[in-house]
Amino acid sequence: MAELDIHGVMAELAKRRPIFHSEADFQFALAWRISEMWPDCGVRLQKPFRHDDKTRYLDIWLPTSRTAMELKYCTRDLSVEHGGEVFALKNQSANDLRRYDFVADLVRIEGLVSHGDASAPGYAVFLTNDPLYWRPGQRTTRDEAFRLHEGRRLECTMEWRDDPGQSATEEREDSLALRERYDLRWKCYSLLPGKYGEFRYLAVKVE
Repeated sequence: MAELDIHGVMAELAKRRPIFHSEADFQFALAWRISEMWPDCGVRLQKPFRHDDKTRYLDIWLPTSRTAMELKYCTRDLSVEHGGEVFALKNQSANDLRRYDFVADLVRIEGLVSHGDASAPGYAVFLTNDPLYWRPGQRTTRDEAFRLHEGRRLECTMEWRDDPGQSATEEREDSLALRERYDLRWKCYSLLPGKYGEFRYLAVKVE
């Protein structure tokens, strides 16, 4: 198959599914749309890979092209009806940890590519209706190094500004080191009624 056009896929997906109930719902819908557009891609969900005596699971794996994809779907509270279906999204909060997890996704994909388990490019995709992710916000927050706002460049080693504190779990205390640099550009995904009806996505390509 030709190289995956992630922006083309997201545009087509938005026509049918401008909103999702959960990250699992988003994952399945995106995989389904990819398989429709590239029938020979052999899409797989939750593909296990073994590294450093740990088993990690990729959200989406395309075996034909050996393309790795990780997804995030983070929401603010929104209740809306679309296509006769009611969507009641919750305020997930913990933005600092979710930013950290997205950078960890990039590190994981870089590792798969560098070890030869996956081919370049791979993709990390973040879909949200929470403006706190794409807006710059404060510069003094503990997760300053992991912020994902428009125009931000992710590179080198990133760590918490101070002690992770009570909201961090043990596996999130470590610093994260990227091999490459990534300039972040958010794209419009969909616009629905309500205060948090605007959805944007970030698709970072790992070369």
